[in-house]
Amino acid sequence: MELNERADIDTSQVNDRGRGGGGIGGLPIGGGGLAGLVVTLVIALVGGYFGINTMGGGGESSAPSSQLAECEQPNALQNLKCRNVLYVNSIQAYWRDQLPKSFGEQYQPADTNLFEGGVNTACGAADSGVGPFYCPADDAVYIDLSFYEVLSKQLGAPGEFAQPYVLAHEYGHHVQDVLGTEAEMRRRQQRDPDSANQESVKLELQADCYAGAWANAAANTTDQDGDKIFKSLTDQDIQEGIQAAGQIGDDTLQQRGGGKVDPEQFTHGTAAQRQQWFRVGYESGDPKQCDTFRAGAVT
Repeated sequence: MELNERADIDTSQVNDRGRGGGGIGGLPIGGGGLAGLVVTLVIALVGGYFGINTMGGGGESSAPSSQLAECEQPNALQNLKCRNVLYVNSIQAYWRDQLPKSFGEQYQPADTNLFEGGVNTACGAADSGVGPFYCPADDAVYIDLSFYEVLSKQLGAPGEFAQPYVLAHEYGHHVQDVLGTEAEMRRRQQRDPDSANQESVKLELQADCYAGAWANAAANTTDQDGDKIFKSLTDQDIQEGIQAAGQIGDDTLQQRGGGKVDPEQFTHGTAAQRQQWFRVGYESGDPKQCDTFRAGAVT
């Protein structure tokens, strides 16, 4: 994977909130009991993980502390933050074009917020242990970039393309929010609480599928001047994304945590399911094929 050094790095889509407080403390594996709504990818630093969850507090998002001026400097792509800005630019460029084509809806941009340690969001206070997440209450993605080191060294997904895969998954949740999919899933959970985990799995697998659909088109995404964002994207890069999806499957994480594999506690899907649905999106290049909620789609 090679980014185009000539591509415009649009930092208006990303806020750097710096080091913050917040913090949720020790989070259990499984359900919630914390107030506010959050969609997470995986909780890595505390050895657990959530699907659709709640976080303590609810309240105001903290103000951005930086507008990433370093991304205007020469050799900006050597900076991890600036590379991630371009990933966000690519993902949003894709959905800005594709959402009207596929679903007849206009895309509504969402910021990504970088933070270190902890952050206050409209969904409540979070710390780095939460991993990357999307907060529907303020339509924003949050990530402590140290998560990538955890993903590489602790979760066994070292490839660089794992990084944009993570972001594309979270923006998949934003698309679900825009389309009303997340709200409908929440209503299903309320009508049938026993199905809550199964519904969460479907939502997460759909976000993986949307990430795959973006990956199919990523090499052709462009900045606001029409310059391609990626110089190259190889089969090896895609395999890195598939590997990352497998390493954060519910069964893989349960085994890594030393516990038994308990399908009743799954909230994101197995490694095989996550890889399968990423491939569905990637191989079809069509987000309409990502209907994990249709009867029999997820077994």
